[in-house]
Amino acid sequence: MRHFVYFSSKAVTSGKALSGEKGKGDLMKAGRMDIAIHSIISAFFLSHAFRKDVKMHLVFYGPPDPPKHIEMQIKDELEISKKDVGNLIKKILYKYTPGKKKEVLPGCFIEKKSFLGVIDELMNEGKKIFILDKKGKSIRKETIPENSVFVIGDHEGLPAKELKRLKKIATKISVGPKMYFASQVITIVNNELDIREAERS
Repeated sequence: MRHFVYFSSKAVTSGKALSGEKGKGDLMKAGRMDIAIHSIISAFFLSHAFRKDVKMHLVFYGPPDPPKHIEMQIKDELEISKKDVGNLIKKILYKYTPGKKKEVLPGCFIEKKSFLGVIDELMNEGKKIFILDKKGKSIRKETIPENSVFVIGDHEGLPAKELKRLKKIATKISVGPKMYFASQVITIVNNELDIREAERS
């Protein structure tokens, strides 16, 4: 299982905030929720198929009730389309229940958990943590175990305090010399791992 952790300091943390006035939400004003949506599409969607070997962790720190951790994995029972990912996030946020990790749709969970709390939990499960950094070692030269975790920030990157701690426990890797969109980074990582799996089989 591949794990992607996407962090956003501004993405809103309630369904109502994402809906906006009169139920018409502006994804830009909702803390650049559009970046999160594109990242989900890159993580799960293939041509005429879905990736079932990926877990997506979205950690939102925007108003009104941060932090929120959304965990997603494609299940056969989950109805999802590229056109409706925003509404899917909104439904998950609306169904948050204080004090518990709740499966609100098949394979989709929500809870109140900090960014480092999510990282610590994955690390305690024995997973290797990678942080995407332009100055890191090329992904093509790095050994990547199964069940690895790839940490990606939104357009503002990761917060300084958390980044300082993360660099002590994570391995920095790079997907190239340019700055790419978060969704593009996910596509590149998935492609690299797909190629490795094909070569092993």
